[in-house]
Amino acid sequence: MTTFQIGEAAELLGVSSDTVRRWVDAGRLSAHRDQQGRRVIEGVDLAAFVRGQGAGPDERSEESSARNRLRGIVTAVVKDTVMAQVDIQAGPFRVVSLMSREAVDELDLQVGSVAVAVIKSTTVVVERAAKRP
Repeated sequence: MTTFQIGEAAELLGVSSDTVRRWVDAGRLSAHRDQQGRRVIEGVDLAAFVRGQGAGPDERSEESSARNRLRGIVTAVVKDTVMAQVDIQAGPFRVVSLMSREAVDELDLQVGSVAVAVIKSTTVVVERAAKRP
């Protein structure tokens, strides 16, 4: 069974180790001591915690079947005569979208705008992380 040390869980969640410790101390996240006396979190417990923290649908958006919605800030817009590239920073994630220039203009996307990247794909590549030493 996969377990994570406090620092590893913090890195995966994009928070500090102190935040994870506070969640454990408050009983929001389950942890136990390993053979070396370190607090560790079971992978299934961490996954359940993350699922519980997930944001619901963005109430300001239209109804959609897409479930992968990343709200963030536009950090770059590059336009040519027909196409445009829009970069969005959504938490620790950088999302790059290629779309028509017309769509960018109609949405009035500019650096500093808040935008929601809606991801609906028939192909998702999943890679397994390298094993820890």
